[in-house]
Amino acid sequence: MDIISNPTQDEIKKAAKALKDGHLVAFPTETVYGLGADATNEKAVSRIYSVKGRPTDHPLIVHISSINQLDKWAIDIPEHAVKLAKEFWPGPMTLILRRNNFAKDFITGGQGNVGVRVPAHPASSELLREFEKLGGLGVAAPSANRFGAVSPTTAYAVYEELGEFFGIGDLILDGGQSTVGIESTIIDCTKDEIVVLRPGAVTIEMIENSLHYKISSSQQLSETKAPGILDNHYSPKAIVVLSEDAQAGDGFIAMANFPTPKGSIRLAAPTDIEQFARVFFMALRLGDQKGLNKIVVVPPGGGGLAVAIRDRMFKASAGQLRSEN
Repeated sequence: MDIISNPTQDEIKKAAKALKDGHLVAFPTETVYGLGADATNEKAVSRIYSVKGRPTDHPLIVHISSINQLDKWAIDIPEHAVKLAKEFWPGPMTLILRRNNFAKDFITGGQGNVGVRVPAHPASSELLREFEKLGGLGVAAPSANRFGAVSPTTAYAVYEELGEFFGIGDLILDGGQSTVGIESTIIDCTKDEIVVLRPGAVTIEMIENSLHYKISSSQQLSETKAPGILDNHYSPKAIVVLSEDAQAGDGFIAMANFPTPKGSIRLAAPTDIEQFARVFFMALRLGDQKGLNKIVVVPPGGGGLAVAIRDRMFKASAGQLRSEN
């Protein structure tokens, strides 16, 4: 396995060829790092599930280079989905649409729909374009971490967590720290009423402003399975507690205006909500690197991106709390 930092055009072409040859390529996106495989190659995709320890009925998101590739994966694309794609792609948004014949069960988890996204990171955009030049149709890429664990926002985090599972011919493209820091917004567009299944940096307010009507974020309105919607997810080894009362020896994550409780270990002190999203997963990983048993997190208030951050916090804490009982 090779790690390629600041990849050149030739190195990105090498990575695209590796994908076409059935290897895995971990690559940066603006949200988190993805673990990619040729989305039409069942054997390659099966390695994603194996490396991650991911249940095979959990669908994967297909990454494409532009909206022009969307009809290669989806059919009966509604007007509101096209409008959202034109406004927010490339960017941190995944659309769930009716699948076509290229979207096989090994990608969709056996569902009749498929998740598609156009990432905005320059390295991922170029990788996808080069892959398509070789005849590729799309790259399946969940977050590059073990199933249920903290998503990686740097190449080093990918190597630290998955390096032992990579083989000869697999690659990691190092494109620096992910600028958003949490996974894409997932929007179910398979019904007349769209539903936000997973909040992200494309916020409900942004979607409503684009479509000019109110939408729902109630997952109960959708039977669709999608990445990252389980109650137990994004969990470090440490216990995560949502509180302001950190004790001596606990890790502590909160906005900078919250003072650090006496004896606790400050893991992050973001000054705004965008920085909070960018550093949250890194802070959880730092707590594990320090061998902490507990990480106390103060959830940010408000709407917009704060909703997505709280979603990740609640899921990180819910899983750990269940494992204690």
